[in-house]
Amino acid sequence: MSQVLDKRKFYIDGAWVDPAVANDLEVIDPSTEEAVAVISLGGQADTDAAVAAAKQAFPAWSATPPAERLAMVEKILAIYQKRAEDMAWAISHEMGAPAEMSLNNQVASGTFHITNFIEAFRDFQFVRPLGDHAPTTMISWEPVGVVGLITPWNWPMNQVTLKVIPALLAGNTCVLKPSEIAPLSSIVFAEILEEAGLPKGVFNMVHGDGPGVGTQLSTHDDVEMISFTGSTRAGIAITKAAADSLKKVVLELGGKGANIVFADADDAAVARGAKHCFNNTGQSCNAPTRMLVERSAYDRAVEVATQVANDTKVASAHADGRHIGPVISKAQWDKIQGLIQKGIDEGARLTAGGTGLPEGVNRGYFVRPTVFADVTNEMTIAREEIFGPVLSIIPFEDEEEAIRIANDTPYGLTNYVQSQDGAKRNRVARQLRAGMVEMNGESRGAGAPFGGVKKSGRAREGGIMGLEEFMDSKAISGWDRDA
Repeated sequence: MSQVLDKRKFYIDGAWVDPAVANDLEVIDPSTEEAVAVISLGGQADTDAAVAAAKQAFPAWSATPPAERLAMVEKILAIYQKRAEDMAWAISHEMGAPAEMSLNNQVASGTFHITNFIEAFRDFQFVRPLGDHAPTTMISWEPVGVVGLITPWNWPMNQVTLKVIPALLAGNTCVLKPSEIAPLSSIVFAEILEEAGLPKGVFNMVHGDGPGVGTQLSTHDDVEMISFTGSTRAGIAITKAAADSLKKVVLELGGKGANIVFADADDAAVARGAKHCFNNTGQSCNAPTRMLVERSAYDRAVEVATQVANDTKVASAHADGRHIGPVISKAQWDKIQGLIQKGIDEGARLTAGGTGLPEGVNRGYFVRPTVFADVTNEMTIAREEIFGPVLSIIPFEDEEEAIRIANDTPYGLTNYVQSQDGAKRNRVARQLRAGMVEMNGESRGAGAPFGGVKKSGRAREGGIMGLEEFMDSKAISGWDRDA
């Protein structure tokens, strides 16, 4: 058994400090079910100290010229890239992303977002005219104040960089509460910001759980904004907790993405959709977990998706090669097993995978890549976000029915369309109730906003809109354009 790392300290006011009261929590490596580190969960005194540091640092940081904040983030990017191997190790051990995927996707997502924010910020106009009709009315974009950032475990650096970087560029100061079950990558991130020389108090980090530090940030009178990514259930709780203080609340929540495959799509489109569903062991809010297939192409699509599942290797996050790793925790594994069994019990046709550990595995939170055919949209596996490598395939008769099924969900994050008919793709995309639609495997462009509608929350993260999320607008009339 390897040494358990001592990571109990918080980063507050530019220093690594002990918790006010010890409250240890082991960080479990999901590949081995053994502790890899121990952290401490913060309490009210720790949260108060972090918020106070951020509040004290706000006047000076918000007054720094934008060029200085940009230079600081460019420095952060350089150190982030230098620490890529350390970050990948942390992510693999805390949440189970395989080593290669951790470096090339998980860590790289942070590089991608920081780079895109740098590009968006270069030309950002903090004071801009309302329009030609009102030449002396200006819109001024200004920092919100102290912001609380609550991030999940499934794509740690993707979410941390989507929040911390625009918050800093906008001129805010912040308190980060990363997921308590995947905190190691955020510790590395805090070390990066410290090395970059960020002024003390501008960025603070306190470990804790949702009911503890999460609620303390959400209810704190000196926190002006909460940006949260996680479950819809937790997002509702945060919204209620934040109501009394009337702070700004930005939520990026769950999803149940529909991938509409029309008959003119090819086998590659089906395979791509299945692989996307299984990527990160299904632990992505934008995963295309409902594959809707036009009836004439349905049987073939089931064959292709089943083959993809059978060909998807499952192994330890520490093993080399292209495979999927474990899910994050025993609680998550139990939930997924229950939902797979629910699919069987409700009459869906299991064509790949199923309950239990994959063959040859006797420890770790590993799940068999699973495909259900003949799913109806009323079944539990089509309604609930499973957050595991489980694909549900649903037949449809025509375009109208496909749109109806796709929109028949409480969620509205990402939907997908596969067709060679450009007019049909465009027409369908406009009718889908979602914050994002990706078609024919083409990724959204750099800086495109990430976020949803309905119970997926209405955050818009990334690019210019992601910067504006961390600002308030001020309308100013009587502006002297010659001053």
